[in-house]
Amino acid sequence: MTASPRLPKTPPASATLRHALLTNREQALTRLYHQAFPAVSRYIGRHGGSEQDAQDIFQDALVILYEQAIGGTLTLTAAPRTYLMGIGRNLWHHEQRRRARLSYEALPDDLEPLVAEAPEESTFAVLDYVERLGEKCKSMLLAFYYFQQPLTQIAATNGYRSVRSATVQKFKCLERLRDSVRRAFKAETIEL
Repeated sequence: MTASPRLPKTPPASATLRHALLTNREQALTRLYHQAFPAVSRYIGRHGGSEQDAQDIFQDALVILYEQAIGGTLTLTAAPRTYLMGIGRNLWHHEQRRRARLSYEALPDDLEPLVAEAPEESTFAVLDYVERLGEKCKSMLLAFYYFQQPLTQIAATNGYRSVRSATVQKFKCLERLRDSVRRAFKAETIEL
């Protein structure tokens, strides 16, 4: 009886993806972007999000996938495109719940009197609030939103260990800015 030839064992998809990210990260991430972003963007667009929302969510999903793959904790049971779509859906649902909580805050029914009384330089008022955040938050928000620097560059410039850490810090700074503007808005409406 002759033994049947053994086929070489194929590496799991997560090991293959990890290897691709380690050997040529830019090419691997670009390929993942082209494969998965259109589907994530369509999903978010159909569920009330903008193109900017889709880009932010996909970037966060890609960071999560990347960190799991490099850290060796990624176990793919589907194609990387499908995995990114699942992460994107979860992140978008989380963002929608967060936005829904914020929209329940008490705001006046009629904003016309406030808009009419607002000084013309109110367009620059947000910069005043950014100045009050502190140097670290100010530089991060300006780098990301005004200068449109990638989070990888911001993470390196500010000494964060990972892009995910920079993403979390950016989110915290943005929340501090939103809270500051809300508090000021509520104080102005009470005084009127």
